[in-house]
Amino acid sequence: MTAGIRVAHVGTSSVRYEIGLFADDESLCAAKGHFVHVYVDRALRKPTPLPQKLTAVLAALAV
Repeated sequence: MTAGIRVAHVGTSSVRYEIGLFADDESLCAAKGHFVHVYVDRALRKPTPLPQKLTAVLAALAV
């Protein structure tokens, strides 16, 4: 079993990652899912913009 992950969307304060699990040598995934990582200001407990360096890296990886 192998896994793949991709950056599906980069927002102002969040990133959506998609995950796929593949059986050996199969082109179709056996299972898939996603999660959203929201960056939050600890003191305010509200979403905060992604750091510029991270945004640049994620944009290069986005599909």
